[in-house]
Amino acid sequence: MSAGKIRIRTGQECLWDEVSLGEVMLRFDPGFSRIKNARHFDVWEGGGEYNVARGLRKCFRMKTAVITGFVKNDVGYLLEDLILQGGVDTGYSKWFSYDGIGRKIRTGLNFTEKGYGIRGAVGVSDRANSAASSLKRGDIDWDKIFGEDGARWFHTGGIFAALSDTTPGLIIEAMQVAREQGTIISYDLNFRPSLWKSRGGEEKAIEVNRSIVKYVDVIIGNEEDFTKALGFEVESMDKNIPSIDPANFKKMINNCISEFPNFKAVATTLRLVRSASINDWGAILYYDGGFHESGTFKDLEIFDRVGGGDSFASGMIYGFLTNKKPGEIVKYGAVHGALAMTTPGDTSMASLEEVEKIVKGGSARIVR
Repeated sequence: MSAGKIRIRTGQECLWDEVSLGEVMLRFDPGFSRIKNARHFDVWEGGGEYNVARGLRKCFRMKTAVITGFVKNDVGYLLEDLILQGGVDTGYSKWFSYDGIGRKIRTGLNFTEKGYGIRGAVGVSDRANSAASSLKRGDIDWDKIFGEDGARWFHTGGIFAALSDTTPGLIIEAMQVAREQGTIISYDLNFRPSLWKSRGGEEKAIEVNRSIVKYVDVIIGNEEDFTKALGFEVESMDKNIPSIDPANFKKMINNCISEFPNFKAVATTLRLVRSASINDWGAILYYDGGFHESGTFKDLEIFDRVGGGDSFASGMIYGFLTNKKPGEIVKYGAVHGALAMTTPGDTSMASLEEVEKIVKGGSARIVR
């Protein structure tokens, strides 16, 4: 079983190392309080696909851009400002006129509280009719992005695909042009039951995602993603605790590659939830005919788990972009994901030096 090696365009021929397509929301974070009891919130920007571009830019110093939708009002300008502070370019994104009350177009909001102990984290989305969900085929000049300007890597995912009836078509349009130009395509399945609830549930999710992933080079997902977004069975180690048994994941890969021979790499994070604040964490990468494991962070203390998977993806992509060996690629992903969960917000606050220190076996000894 071998899906072939990934061949990445050089930095000399491309303006961008990575480009993401997806919705970016304003995240309202009540700190250690709860959404329903909060009197104030910290405000961050965040979104599954954007978080990857942000991590690649801020931690790994790559040149990245995000394609999303903005509303022409002060809330939209706030969102743009937060993204620009993260160093991610927004020049290809589409701006929508504001109708006065957000009846047709608005900025998506995401209220997210941290879990603690036996109380799991909670996310409440308020994102219907968002600008990003209104994006459709023909809105973005993909020939300029992937052809004229050039991008080495393109990333998007199942969250954006679930937003509306038009977003899957836009994803496919982008992927078709990216493939023609030799851009590597990654896709994080990121199944979210709340997003598919009113759009046909798991059956529709499988239908839509299967229509998209035939264009994908690198597929990313956890146990629930492969089962509920693609329809593959992955037996869990414990039915009450979402966690992939590495042996069962490897069995699933055989079927996955057989049905989608375009997959050149398949990656998953391994999370054992001992409590909301204590997890075991690691990752597996299937690439070039072999499985590569990161090793496990036992009893990892979690400050804010949101964005850990996205930071895994950005660390892994960095490994590919810098021609690391497969074992190193998965370690960069797992370490970056672990570090991202030690700080607040969806996006990583880690540095490349911190990632490399842990990759090389460093400890949490004080730096001074």
